[in-house]
Amino acid sequence: MKLTEKQRNILRFIGIRFASFAIRLLIKTLRISVVNGENITQAAKDNNNFVCAFWHGSMMIGWYIHRQNNAAALVSMSRDGDVLAAILEKWKYNVLRGSSSTGGNDALTGMVLLLREGYTLAITPDGPRGPIYKMKAGAIISAKRSNVPLYLVGIGIKKKIKLKSWDHFEIPFPFSRVLVIYSDPILMDENLSYEETNQKIINCETLLNKLQKDAEKLC
Repeated sequence: MKLTEKQRNILRFIGIRFASFAIRLLIKTLRISVVNGENITQAAKDNNNFVCAFWHGSMMIGWYIHRQNNAAALVSMSRDGDVLAAILEKWKYNVLRGSSSTGGNDALTGMVLLLREGYTLAITPDGPRGPIYKMKAGAIISAKRSNVPLYLVGIGIKKKIKLKSWDHFEIPFPFSRVLVIYSDPILMDENLSYEETNQKIINCETLLNKLQKDAEKLC
């Protein structure tokens, strides 16, 4: 049976609403602990924005725990991105579409503008297509140009399903333990040279991988 465009849109609408509800229901069962989150908590109280970065495979937890007023996210312009964007919009995110490979310059400009308007940006720096655990420049450059701190976020899940996707996407079992570890705030000098910026990307990638391994080991 061939569906009409209207029928496809109806099924998509139902699917998005169900997925958003199911994810919220699942996450509410989780036992989430946070390490070194005091700066994030204080920033939210003071209405100070920032960039937070977590790996693409951890985005279910990462985006959910950072949903708040004035939260923004970068999502690819793929069909999968369409569904993800719709879910994030239901979580009250301001969704910016683009990636390092498609619409990259526009996406970076958009991220900087959102940060300058006071939004907090949540980003998966190895997305949307990898390589896994390799940091692209967007999180660093947007924080640098906007003069806001960057926080790296390791997310460990005790009991989970790990998909065979490029990002090893993780789905927690209900009632699983989750450990979230934040870095200290990372401040960017807006006058960093190209070489210094590249070194900062390498350093942040190394630190984020360490935080991720620590969270997985300790959760």
